[in-house]
Amino acid sequence: MRRLAVAALLVLGLVLAGCGSSSSNSGNINGTWNATLLDTNNTTVFSFGTSLAVNGDGSLTISNFNFTTNSPCFVSGETESGSFTLSGNFNGNVSGSFGFTVASGSPSGNTLKLTGTATGNTISGTWTLTGGTGCTGSGAFTMTKK
Repeated sequence: MRRLAVAALLVLGLVLAGCGSSSSNSGNINGTWNATLLDTNNTTVFSFGTSLAVNGDGSLTISNFNFTTNSPCFVSGETESGSFTLSGNFNGNVSGSFGFTVASGSPSGNTLKLTGTATGNTISGTWTLTGGTGCTGSGAFTMTKK
């Protein structure tokens, strides 16, 4: 009987070790990403590159942000913020909800918002641009991890 109890405890310990969790929700989203934003006519409106890192609270640390398209809506001094909420991490494949905002510096008053879903090395969803004259729009976006 004692051997059976020891064996059961050993199996239970192995099962619990296999089900362990990590406090980090960063998964594969950390890294360098390239984004393409299309309008409703499938024309590229914006593209940019950036580096993302998920913080413990789900906010994003964003660095090396750079538009690779020219736009009068975002000339200089942009401020970026974002969030990522993990909804699964299966065999190293991350999935979760993604939010990203770019506020213009010069000219001021323009805001680009991306809302989507991350799956592995791809983030896709919709974007909206609100702001001054000629600085409004919407469409779909795709981000790919480099």
